[in-house]
Amino acid sequence: MATENKKRSVSFDTGEETRLILDSLDEFIEQEVEPIRDDLGETWENPRLRHEDDGRLVPEVVDAIETIRKKSADAGYYAMNLSEDVGGEDVSNVTWYRAKKHVASHGIGLTEYILAGPEGPKPLLMQAEGEQVEKYLKPAVAGEVSTAFAQTEPGQGSDSPNMDTHAEKDGDEWVLNGQKQWITNAPYADFVQVFARTTPQEEAGRYGGITCFIVEPDEFELGSMNNAVGLEGMQAELLFDDVRLGEDRVLGQPDTAFYNAMDFLSLGRLELGAEAVGYAEHLIEKGVEYANDREAFGRPIGKFQGISHKLAEGRARNYAADAAGLKLAWQMDQGEQAIEESSIFKYLATNVYFDIADDVVQVHGGNGLSEDNPFMDHLHVARILRVVEGTDEIQLNTIAKQLGVS
Repeated sequence: MATENKKRSVSFDTGEETRLILDSLDEFIEQEVEPIRDDLGETWENPRLRHEDDGRLVPEVVDAIETIRKKSADAGYYAMNLSEDVGGEDVSNVTWYRAKKHVASHGIGLTEYILAGPEGPKPLLMQAEGEQVEKYLKPAVAGEVSTAFAQTEPGQGSDSPNMDTHAEKDGDEWVLNGQKQWITNAPYADFVQVFARTTPQEEAGRYGGITCFIVEPDEFELGSMNNAVGLEGMQAELLFDDVRLGEDRVLGQPDTAFYNAMDFLSLGRLELGAEAVGYAEHLIEKGVEYANDREAFGRPIGKFQGISHKLAEGRARNYAADAAGLKLAWQMDQGEQAIEESSIFKYLATNVYFDIADDVVQVHGGNGLSEDNPFMDHLHVARILRVVEGTDEIQLNTIAKQLGVS
């Protein structure tokens, strides 16, 4: 799969090669994803049928997600941002941003599993060595298995370096104990990447002394489902009770995991922001269609400024968010960490998406509140995107620190 040159001057041109990728993603959605969605029918459309009593997804939906993931990997899309030597396509961050946004512009649904998300391989997994590459990394890139990133704990939240989960060395093994919560894809993961403190803070510092372990499902207990609005059926609690792990389960070097994760922080925010911009584009398009078709007081409701201004403002703000996302992706391609820019983009894009989702519900009136329409689902997703990968407040703290006022 071809890609735009990573080292180039700033350009807002999509580029022929990237355009071919986006067009082929449209074909993939039409030919591969939509038939799966149609076969699921009411099981997918009705959230009451999509979930078991405890909240987890029913087997038919899990199978559909796994099928889409594998088909996408076979087509070269799923983890195309990773390097070719592990099965990716080594596309630029700009191309990956455009692809993430483009898929999201199709709306919420099974399409979100085409490109690797929290369940897929991330750069942290590129720390894999030896047998880990063949057992975990390459199968994840190929869409054959899924994973989960277990860092968040009930008592810490954004203060994740202060984690209680810990691992102690006992001979040739590590003994892992602790609890993780709000872990996306935990109920379905084939392996989990678990962060644990291995050296006390007073010795290693706040961000040192944390190690990432690869843990398999038969080695931990799946606790309660954490059915967060917008991620129903996707998150759960993980419990680790004297889990014994060999050195072959350490991902990367001991005590360095948090620093490694920080190196890739901007990518996670780029991806979430891209999704937010794409979803917002989808909502604006739906809002315009409805405003032109729905009539009240003898004319389309879009002729009233109370309606048209909501859509126009949303378009203007999302345009700015998109520009910020492209700049961030370009900076990352130049090798910059872009810490401030990633916080600006994540904060801007997710808040714009949330406001647009709320406005489009309002434009649709009572129809916007109906389960038969996707608008409230978007509002739920938009709300959760303002929390994951760093809350609004964390992003503003980061920006303030870069400004020198924090």
